[in-house]
Amino acid sequence: MTAVSIDNTMTQGKQVKKSKPSRLAPNYWPFVLPALVVVAAVIVFPWAFTLWMSVNSWTLGQERVFAGFANYVRLVQDMRFWESLWHTTVYTVLSVVLPLFLGTLAALVFDAKFPLRGLLRGVFVMPMMATPVAVALVWTMMFHPQLGVLNYLLSFIGIGAQEWIYNQSTVIPSLVLVETWQWTPLVMLIVLGGLAAVPREPYESAEIDGANAWQKFRFLTLPMIAPFLIIAVIIRSIDAVKSFDIIYAMTQGGPGTASETINIYLYNTAFAYYDIGYGSAMAVVFFLVIIALSFVLLMARQRANWSNAEGR
Repeated sequence: MTAVSIDNTMTQGKQVKKSKPSRLAPNYWPFVLPALVVVAAVIVFPWAFTLWMSVNSWTLGQERVFAGFANYVRLVQDMRFWESLWHTTVYTVLSVVLPLFLGTLAALVFDAKFPLRGLLRGVFVMPMMATPVAVALVWTMMFHPQLGVLNYLLSFIGIGAQEWIYNQSTVIPSLVLVETWQWTPLVMLIVLGGLAAVPREPYESAEIDGANAWQKFRFLTLPMIAPFLIIAVIIRSIDAVKSFDIIYAMTQGGPGTASETINIYLYNTAFAYYDIGYGSAMAVVFFLVIIALSFVLLMARQRANWSNAEGR
């Protein structure tokens, strides 16, 4: 075979290869579309409908009338709304600070090695596994002024009977006590995970330099677990600000309106007074409050990461 025929054969082979149709780019829409439909049906549509209802004046059984921003103006002038916002703020702050402090303390204790540590860890996290309504019912019986076990225990140390959730001045601290009891184990688990990731070399150097336990915690442990503490604050803040089940099961916002948070007031407005338009406006404002709170907490989390990186 001559060189010319070989060249012709190679050229024809290249032309045959070039003439093959190219593969089409994969189309992912058939796989993405069902998820988009579900998200639109479960998330987008309810919020769009709520936003639309918030600019309407509609009470069940009456005709719906377009009201513009009248519901939002009414919300600004509603002192009961501002009172519920204050109750929500106090409840959230206390429900974050107390579990954060006690959970961190418990994590430091359970990070040490001692007999039956695993068993005690399991016992400590048990409240977190209980359903909120069951927890509310048990604590309601414990808070009873005459028959409750808490007042019985207080009598042994000379403290008189307390009214707990039946008094306007003590109802929110009592509810925070329940929230703290149930969710301190969650903070403990988060911080305990942070302590497990902490290197031991800096502690050995600190011991050589003569640092005591407080100095090691203040200048070594606390900065290194700060990102985990921020995560605990984010989770507890979002969970506490939207807390409903425990409060409603125990007090339904009472006595009077002393424990009425935004969630309870919103529920009563929409489903007890059937003022759907005003309740929708309240839900929109509450959603914006949660978004703002989440943004602030995430910024704090990011700053904690930057500080930790700079420290390294």
